[in-house]
Amino acid sequence: IASPDRIGTKQSVQTSLKIYDILGREVATLVNETLKPGNYEVNFDASNLSGGVYFYRIKAGNEYQSVKKMLLLK
Repeated sequence: IASPDRIGTKQSVQTSLKIYDILGREVATLVNETLKPGNYEVNFDASNLSGGVYFYRIKAGNEYQSVKKMLLLK
């Protein structure tokens, strides 16, 4: 189980956290809901994925978006 990042919001906002493979294909949606203010930690089970490079994108409303690289070691 991996923990890609923490999500923090100051107001209720539609938030998504998605995982993409090296080719840009979406392989998992971990969060896709309106979150209330606070900090959140998201875990995901990557046992069905091959080891390699993945990207995760966190999007919170129209104000915030971040894409980061992640290395999955098996």
